[in-house]
Amino acid sequence: MSGASGIHRLDRWMYGGGRPNRVARLLNRIAAVQYAAGLAPGYCMTLDVRGRRTGRRVSFPVVVAEHGSERYLVSMLGERANWVRNVRATDGRAMLRHRSRTEVRLVEVDPADRAPVLRAYLRRAPGARAHVPVDRHARLEEFEGIAHRFPVFRITQPPAGPA
Repeated sequence: MSGASGIHRLDRWMYGGGRPNRVARLLNRIAAVQYAAGLAPGYCMTLDVRGRRTGRRVSFPVVVAEHGSERYLVSMLGERANWVRNVRATDGRAMLRHRSRTEVRLVEVDPADRAPVLRAYLRRAPGARAHVPVDRHARLEEFEGIAHRFPVFRITQPPAGPA
């Protein structure tokens, strides 16, 4: 293996069939701890969401994409990613951690509006490039063609509780 193609091959192996293998799960746990502690750039965070079956908190390392004045989470593995299913089951209620905890609500973005966010995400998340079949420098129209396959969530603040 050499260069970027070797790294992409390794990334695809770690997530064969759209699911992380044992090595990927271990590396994700390590990254989640590092991101939560703030030992990575500010756009690398840990997403905590309640598991849809167990009810226990599940943590995932994520890369936050920015487009315009908004922040987003993107599923590099598409619809079948566990965190996507968990976020949908909790109506978007989650927590982001990077040095501190922030309660958030994740609002799913319509596929017609995802393309520019996907492009911004690939520029920031090199590990995702092996999973998204469009080059990060591609025209927006190419991203539009695959946008329906990759869930995108806008990060918002949760509504205030009862006063």
